Amino acid sequence: MVANGPDIGQDETVDFDDDQWLAGLDGSEREQRRKLLRLLADDGFSEQELRVAVAENRLALLPVDRTLGGTHSAREIEQRSGLPADVLVRMRRRVGLTEPRVDERVFSETDIEAARSTKMFLDAGFSEDAIIEITAVLGEGMSRLAATITASFLQTFLRKGDSEEEVALRFAQLAEQLTPAAEPILVSAFNAHLRDAVRRGMLGRRELATGEPPEQQLCICFADLVGFTRLGSELAVGEVGSVAGRLGRLAADTVRPPVRLVKTIGDAAMFVSPEPAPIVAVALELVDAVAAEDLPSLRAGDYFGNTVNVASRVTGAARPDSVLCTAEVRDACAEQFDWSFAGRHRLKGVAGPTPLYRARKSSAGRR
Repeated sequence: MVANGPDIGQDETVDFDDDQWLAGLDGSEREQRRKLLRLLADDGFSEQELRVAVAENRLALLPVDRTLGGTHSAREIEQRSGLPADVLVRMRRRVGLTEPRVDERVFSETDIEAARSTKMFLDAGFSEDAIIEITAVLGEGMSRLAATITASFLQTFLRKGDSEEEVALRFAQLAEQLTPAAEPILVSAFNAHLRDAVRRGMLGRRELATGEPPEQQLCICFADLVGFTRLGSELAVGEVGSVAGRLGRLAADTVRPPVRLVKTIGDAAMFVSPEPAPIVAVALELVDAVAAEDLPSLRAGDYFGNTVNVASRVTGAARPDSVLCTAEVRDACAEQFDWSFAGRHRLKGVAGPTPLYRARKSSAGRR
């Protein structure tokens, strides 16, 4: 086990034989817990850290926590990178993590390099608001990615009958070996998506003359599982997560250019496309794929514009196993699908009743 943080010491008078450390354990488990506590104490963990970990049932994960960082404060990073500590703290909050005190040691060596890179972007002309917005989007993706990797890590490396000490030593070693290996994978995926975004970008005479970025109208599709909230009260957490994961995989498998899967959040998926017809086709295919997987019914809403909320509200008006579209979407691909009028609906944020149309695969194509 490697102590990457400063040695904050352990009170030598602490008695790890006390039942407050070993409650609920018998025989060899008590000795293994006692041995692990002493090992962690020697590795620099404080009595308070150990007490909290025991209470939260995460003692075996402390070495992994140490391996992943938590050795520098925002104030220290400011001195080494030039990025103001208050900016770093705000960025951590916007990435979806608890906001630390400026002297709290929650940052790693990697965070120092990230702070230097952020300072470089600010010096190049990016506004702090732009950096914060980028950070918030990054946080959405990284939170889901971290949860997925953690679940896969446990599935792969947790063995039946493991002791706390065995898990602590094995997991810390694996985290130390594998975490650096993730960096080129993440960078490669980011570069590929960045190239794709550049290829889809537009920069013409108007943009050059005005200095304003182009306003691109997209077709937005929002799809969700019907009754997922009720399902959450009926199934175990792991089963609910499995349902959400299966939806995410189906959404990723169904999408094809020019349609892009922007994100999946639990019971929902969001797609965008510069053209309406391909995204309606993806939505219809996803409805069929979800039905074939015996998942809760899917409904989808398509909207041509630049407001995601409207697509979500169109979805809310859709029946299970259906794809509902605004008139603009229907008109743009009227010949490619069969359509039926689904009535006028009042959508929050939209003035007046909105006519909506139900899309179905073309009967000519089904022959």
